Amino acid sequence: MRTVWLALTAWCFLSTGAKAGDVERGHYLFDAAGCLACHTDSKNGGLPLAGGRALSTPFGVYYSPNITADRQYGIGTWTEAQFLAALRHGRSPAGAAYFPVFPYTTFTAMSDRDIGDLYAYILSLPAVHKPNRDHETGLIFGNRLLAAVWQMLFFKPGPMAADPTKSASWNRGAYLVEALGHCGECHTPRGRLGNLEKGYNMAGTRQQPGGALIPNITSDRQTGIGKWSDDDLKDLFTIGLLPDGDFADGGMAEVITNTTSKWTGDDLAAVIEYLRSLPPVINRIAAKKTSPATW
Repeated sequence: MRTVWLALTAWCFLSTGAKAGDVERGHYLFDAAGCLACHTDSKNGGLPLAGGRALSTPFGVYYSPNITADRQYGIGTWTEAQFLAALRHGRSPAGAAYFPVFPYTTFTAMSDRDIGDLYAYILSLPAVHKPNRDHETGLIFGNRLLAAVWQMLFFKPGPMAADPTKSASWNRGAYLVEALGHCGECHTPRGRLGNLEKGYNMAGTRQQPGGALIPNITSDRQTGIGKWSDDDLKDLFTIGLLPDGDFADGGMAEVITNTTSKWTGDDLAAVIEYLRSLPPVINRIAAKKTSPATW
């Protein structure tokens, strides 16, 4: 009788669509979201996802947190609902607002399923017992109450809806660029309060952490990638080769190693299709090559 009850329970569980996160699928999402680079202090020999990577911004230096399965310093005690609240709503398990240096402002567009699978994969990785480092900011920019006000002004939570007028491939590319890959967090200029300037979406900036130049990736032919061929984009995303024969360096080199080089062929094609459709935006500041740079 007990065996029959367990079998019926399992059948009901599966038939309702409720299931534990898919760890293998979560691994692919983890790479596509670029979690490893931001949450690992590679420069100082930090262990994967143990946090401590410094992000220098106009508002101070923020240190990425430990997101390993450690129960004291990481997210080992978090429920999937709390993990979803962090990515969807920018809120900690205690309800505090996260600072927008954490790109929840873009991760909010991820689907519930993807967030669940990402959660399952991260918690399958080794725990690292390492405390988090305090941010080095002034009183104002380290204030969680003001971060909540910032959210009310500039943040709109919610998963991304597909555009029914576009192809499935285009929608997949849009999701990878605008949600999971959070490309706009680096490639879009910010206002004085750290809000993304949507009118310059993907048009490049010098305002990102570390002061690196982030290039224009809109379809503008003079200051963007409008003259690049599909093969040029494939070479960049797979091996880091630029049309002029140079190789991407800095932050983009990390993105290529950890993320774009691991896309499936279909996802690579989808991203290229989507980038081709971005409206051209003239932004000459991003056309100047300086050091340090991302390409």
